[in-house]
Amino acid sequence: MGTSLNDSLDEDIRLFLIDEKQLHTYDDLTKVNPVTPSTVLTCLQARYDAKVFYTHAGCTLVALNPFQPIPYLYSLDVMKEYHCTSQPQESKPHIFIVAEEAYRNVKGQLEPVNQSLVVSGESGAGKTWTSRCLMKYYATVAASSSVVKKQNTVERIERRVLDSNPLMEAFGNACTLRNNNSSRFGKYIQLQLDSRQLLVGASVQTYLLEKTRVVFQPTGERNFHIFYQMMSGATTEQRKEWKMPNGQCFAWLPNSNTHLEEDCFEETVGAMGHLGINTERQREMFRILAGILHLGNIEFCSSSDDSQPCDLEEKSKEYLQNAAEFLGVVALELESCFRVRTLKAGKQSVLKPCSLSDCLVRRDCLAKVIYAGLFEWLVTYINNSMCAESSTWSNFIGVLDVYGFECFQLNNLEQLCINYANEKLQQHFVSHYLKAQQEEYISEGLEWSFVKYQDNRGCLDLIEGSPMSVFSLLNEESRLNRTSDARLFRVRLENELSKNRSISWDRFSQEPHFTVAHYAGKVNYQIEGMAEKNKDPVPSELINMLHKSKNSLLHQVFSEDEEQPTKGLSKVTVVSKFKNSLENLMKILHSTTPHYTRCIKPNQDCKPLTFKREEVILQLEACGIVETIHISAAGFPVRIPFESFIQRYRMIKPTLTIGILWCILVS
Repeated sequence: MGTSLNDSLDEDIRLFLIDEKQLHTYDDLTKVNPVTPSTVLTCLQARYDAKVFYTHAGCTLVALNPFQPIPYLYSLDVMKEYHCTSQPQESKPHIFIVAEEAYRNVKGQLEPVNQSLVVSGESGAGKTWTSRCLMKYYATVAASSSVVKKQNTVERIERRVLDSNPLMEAFGNACTLRNNNSSRFGKYIQLQLDSRQLLVGASVQTYLLEKTRVVFQPTGERNFHIFYQMMSGATTEQRKEWKMPNGQCFAWLPNSNTHLEEDCFEETVGAMGHLGINTERQREMFRILAGILHLGNIEFCSSSDDSQPCDLEEKSKEYLQNAAEFLGVVALELESCFRVRTLKAGKQSVLKPCSLSDCLVRRDCLAKVIYAGLFEWLVTYINNSMCAESSTWSNFIGVLDVYGFECFQLNNLEQLCINYANEKLQQHFVSHYLKAQQEEYISEGLEWSFVKYQDNRGCLDLIEGSPMSVFSLLNEESRLNRTSDARLFRVRLENELSKNRSISWDRFSQEPHFTVAHYAGKVNYQIEGMAEKNKDPVPSELINMLHKSKNSLLHQVFSEDEEQPTKGLSKVTVVSKFKNSLENLMKILHSTTPHYTRCIKPNQDCKPLTFKREEVILQLEACGIVETIHISAAGFPVRIPFESFIQRYRMIKPTLTIGILWCILVS
């Protein structure tokens, strides 16, 4: 930015700022005049300084992260206040207003009746906390249509809905440089309501668990919370069983001396109990997790004879025995799976020693596939414990909490998929509101000049388009029966996609990469290793070994009775599966009435009550908040389909006049 924000203020904005002492009273940014990035930013800063963290922006709620607990803001009394008010839109902006409006839409049966609450924002902006508040709100107010129950009397299904949160966060969240409780997977939670709009069940759909975190943690970051919870909260007996004495170090558990609010082992165990996971099943889960940690301490050294398998380091023998014991497999078979590969030559099998790097890759692959399998089992179990029979519920309210936009020093396939998901959600917002609302004004015959907005269709075409896109070319590369060459793949990308303005290259860079201009900013993606991650191969020896596990849970997860991929289906890649699941999610979102909450991160250091103007304005510009305010301010506050309006007010239909109609609409 060539000039500072203050220097860029024109005379109109300076006039707007004359009464700066009143800016914190602007509950809706559509009241700002004139609407510019600077005036919107100044208004939000004034509210943040006054410890007001929610502000309406037309159809969107803007939520600023305070980075400190604000208990009074989410109490049962506050829930009751928003649930019982006759006019929620006249109350102070709050996430509970969004929740209540969606709930009343279901009660009013206005089409489309099903609702989706889309919570977006970059990593660390507060999406997980916001989704947690929404879940708690519905689990409380939907327990009774008239009386808000106290927490200790919430019925079984509401309790299970609430307990699913800490359990999934323990297994699916981790501490990153940007966020102490970063979701490393996406989830869409459907809260199922019966004909009386009471909560009778729920289901969870998950997307792209970052399983590579199990075996690799960037500098300064941590593994999934559950491992640290075990280390800090286990009893003496459990530590002895898991062979985790005090002072024990695990390679895959960096920064284990740091203790976070999320390191709450007792809460996780309590949630397991409330969800019906019995003591023996819990024991099996924790033994599997302990086995994964011991796997991480297994190291190999090259053999003096290249024709012989790599040797197991002497200090690793105990860890191998421990891992085998906890995973319920034979130690010699586990060691053999790491050191020797089986090659198929027609109907015959040929054994070939693995290189040192191959041994480590196989070790890591085993840990990742076990953790991912355990996570999927847990999600299925949670769904089975919460989901109601289809005959007992008629509508749903969905809460979407997806990973935030990410840009790190090194970005690979995980970040590409995460940012692609964010692009899809931005496109949903653009098509549903910014574009659709303006088209509606034109179709209604209103005088209207289109407000320009940032359309990210070009970026989506680059990533997912047909016939040529980053995903299609990556799939081609991954399906070749050879090791991918990063430099050749970069040349292929440039040859096929250079006409798209959303991609570029630094020709002086030593590392093969490509740069994508996302709606939220440019991200450099490292090509090295991307095709291999997309293949996500699992050696058959490892799966065959897990089929025979004596740990009954692990045996169930990898049971031979379960439908295994056929030879043809085994070539389905990571990006293909993720793209398909994301498209299914978008179909659900398009069939519901959406409600948008934009979480904003006031500073990159997560410091309490610190507002960095330069960082906030980039987020406002990226998500189109200013354009949203322009369209909302110039549009109409109420849009009810004619048929629904007549149905709701048919009792006074004979006496309706234009004046009465207007009074009804604005009341």
